[in-house]
Amino acid sequence: MHIPDGFLPLWQTGIYYIITIIALYFALNWAKENLDEKRVPLMAVLAAFIFAMQAMNIPIPWGTSGHMLGAALVAIVFGSPWAAVLVLAVVLTVQGFFFGDGGITALGANILDMGVIAGFTGFGVFKALQKLNLWVAIFLAGWASIFVASLAVAIELALAGTFPYDLGLIFMGLYHAVIGIAEGAITVVAILAIQKVRPDLLHWNKTKSGSEVGK
Repeated sequence: MHIPDGFLPLWQTGIYYIITIIALYFALNWAKENLDEKRVPLMAVLAAFIFAMQAMNIPIPWGTSGHMLGAALVAIVFGSPWAAVLVLAVVLTVQGFFFGDGGITALGANILDMGVIAGFTGFGVFKALQKLNLWVAIFLAGWASIFVASLAVAIELALAGTFPYDLGLIFMGLYHAVIGIAEGAITVVAILAIQKVRPDLLHWNKTKSGSEVGK
């Protein structure tokens, strides 16, 4: 899903950078107000987990790739999509600058797709469905986050003239609809593990003071 350099015209990448910078401003403000000494290490662990998870790439026609994201996982654990924006921004920046995974000019677009769009989609689905069934909501949040983000990538590349619009949506959508099953399952397993080991780190488990992180 990482967009490489040269796949988007500079005017288009500039727009995505502006949107991403605005999103990062709000994400940093969220972090100042909500992160504490217990949750910073958890965020670091999740960032490392996502970095490794994204290393498993599946080639997709016309030069991009499919892989899991982890945005929904972070958003659900911390109770805010801004957490996903922050973590994915760090992961994607390291990948782009030090590992050549995703272009530097396209970094704004990649953070927008995999952090902002995936994070807000996943968290929105989770919030909408959690009262019906918590674990089904978590699974569908993971699935929806990667599926919607993949469609956003296809649309961006179609606007750039890099992907054919119809086939781009079909291939990106189909590949990531399947990958989304693994994304949803891993999201459930990871949150189950945290629930068993450190339930106090999950935003829906109230702290002793009765407050809840991520409100």
